[in-house]
Amino acid sequence: MSKSTFESKDIYTSSSTPSKNTQLLSTHSSNITPAKIDWQMDDTGNMVPVSGEFGDVYFSHADGLAESRHVFLAHNQLPERLANLAPKQCFTIAELGFGTGLNFLATWQLWQQLRVQNPKLATAKLHFISTEKFPIPLADLTQILALWGQRAPELTTLIELLLEAYPPLIAGCHRLNFFDDNLTVDIWLGDAAESLAKLANNPSSSHAPYVDAWFLDGFAPSCNSTLWADSIFAQMQRLSCPNTTAATYSCAGIVKRALQDCGFQIKKVQGFGRKREMLTAIMTDAAKLEESNSDSTDHTYNQPAHNSHSIIIGAGVSGLLTAWSLANRGIQVTLLDKSAPLAGASGNPRALLAPKMTPIHHVDEHLHTIGYLYSSRLYRRLNIDAEKSGLVPILEPTGALDLLMKANIGTEQIADYPDEMATTLSYEQAQNVSGLKTQDLSENLYLPKSGLVNPQALKATILTHPLIHFQQVDVKSISETEASVCIEGNNQNKQAISINADNVVICAAFESHQLDKRIFDCRKIRGQLSWFTPTIEQLKILPKIPLKYSGYCALFTAQAGDGQLNTVVEEQPQFLLGASFIRNDTDIDIRQEEHQISREKLVTAIPEMGSVIPTDLSLWQGRAGIRTQTPDYHPIVGVLADSKRIWVMSAMGAKGYAIAPICAEALTDMMLGAFAPLSTAMLVRLSPNRTRLQTPLT
Repeated sequence: MSKSTFESKDIYTSSSTPSKNTQLLSTHSSNITPAKIDWQMDDTGNMVPVSGEFGDVYFSHADGLAESRHVFLAHNQLPERLANLAPKQCFTIAELGFGTGLNFLATWQLWQQLRVQNPKLATAKLHFISTEKFPIPLADLTQILALWGQRAPELTTLIELLLEAYPPLIAGCHRLNFFDDNLTVDIWLGDAAESLAKLANNPSSSHAPYVDAWFLDGFAPSCNSTLWADSIFAQMQRLSCPNTTAATYSCAGIVKRALQDCGFQIKKVQGFGRKREMLTAIMTDAAKLEESNSDSTDHTYNQPAHNSHSIIIGAGVSGLLTAWSLANRGIQVTLLDKSAPLAGASGNPRALLAPKMTPIHHVDEHLHTIGYLYSSRLYRRLNIDAEKSGLVPILEPTGALDLLMKANIGTEQIADYPDEMATTLSYEQAQNVSGLKTQDLSENLYLPKSGLVNPQALKATILTHPLIHFQQVDVKSISETEASVCIEGNNQNKQAISINADNVVICAAFESHQLDKRIFDCRKIRGQLSWFTPTIEQLKILPKIPLKYSGYCALFTAQAGDGQLNTVVEEQPQFLLGASFIRNDTDIDIRQEEHQISREKLVTAIPEMGSVIPTDLSLWQGRAGIRTQTPDYHPIVGVLADSKRIWVMSAMGAKGYAIAPICAEALTDMMLGAFAPLSTAMLVRLSPNRTRLQTPLT
């Protein structure tokens, strides 16, 4: 929150609530205008940040951290309410105006303290949702929070973790997971009313998510009405439940009336410092109370859904990431596969993590962008876990260069993106980073955050989770009752077994339809990757970083354990290229003609590789997998029709390592009654029961 020195007049400012003139700078809801930060010296000689748009300081002359604790923590009764959470219960806070993140840091510190003091909170979860239309650039935020690191050393570690995870300034939801603290942060960049409207809470569900506490941290209606508009309060009413609380600095009449009109009972209390009064509120809306007491629906607002054990069928990337998401919420997971983890299309030697770019005005509803940004954060976080466990890294940060031969975006549109996500290099820079000598590189897309995912390393790290247990089972049938779901099949010794659980998630790719006919029978596409061990001379000429063209190629060094999945020379460089694209072919034999296809595709795109890539393919290795694709190219994520306990996560196409992590988070949220990091419209587009999946493929 930013506020001016005129506290007694209730004048507050926030980077999330621009004036009408400033709003004109953003011509589309998906175009993010970063906050402009100026610096001034305050009366005590300290440098303080000032909003360039509004000329107001972000920190008051009083203690801003103490103010956050007084207004938002104490007057939402967070110390008491968080301490009394039940095991696995999720408490949700929604904030209007992320600003400098100070309110979040204060909340995080309180949550850490309470978890130390109350061991029963070990499986409870805190979900912090914040909106921000004018986010502070990372460089400025780093400088601002350095001040608080000096003034409040207890926040230093949290500040470092926040800055490390801070997202690029791209519209949409950015999920930050801090697994060690059972803390999830969703930062929705864009207009606050639009962002809140995207939060999905199905009121017909017995475990629909609701906000437990609101931080109303916009600046005063007398300066700007953006965060006090009727549309904001309508969303507050929709997303709140009986006993939801709210706190705000403002005592303006428009705020009091709006809170009352949307079902809150308000109360004036002592403000902080020179601020005489502030408002607290609690949801007492008659309709909400009647709904909660209804005999027809047993609402248990934000209470943990009964889900202590889930079965996941299929141990490819979708199954592994779903297992990981569930286990991190305290759910026991039995992971099943008829052969072994990564035995199917997910078991390639490496996967290139790179976004499928879109013009920026589509970005907030573009699954590939949202998924790529989350996956990149997740894999880097898992690298830390792998290092602690003595395992090889999951993600090798390499960057990638897209030659824009098969892209739906040009260099002018790339310029709309933050450079930290995507940029265009000069001809000379592109030559230097790629190692290419004669290729026309005047049009290019450089992706500095891209890298190579090691599927074997990802599998090894995920399977170390104590709540995930793998079994080799060939599932034959799934049956659902009101109380549970049961799978029956044969284990690796061909013995018949049955397993009961609270939920089943089918992640069996193109075989999912065989397990449940309600799952769309997707298009099957065979893809073969090829690789070979280059000579020393070839290594000097091959591309230095992964390249995208009509296919992709990449150099990598095979790590210990890679040989469990594929025929590679461990600890030696390998050159990977591909992939083929054969419709309606489910054979997985390795074919020389598809090695040749991949070679020709590369040489056609980059002619100088013609003298480098061997023409003798007899020593090449390969792996073929079957990709699963829907008619609308979106994956299938959600609960099946006429079911409460059978879910599906499938049809990731060729982008599983980029989009499966965010889809797994969304699916887990739906299963457990939490807010997903995807919009309501996106969840509809992913639904197993969507209209596009009602007509079989011909």
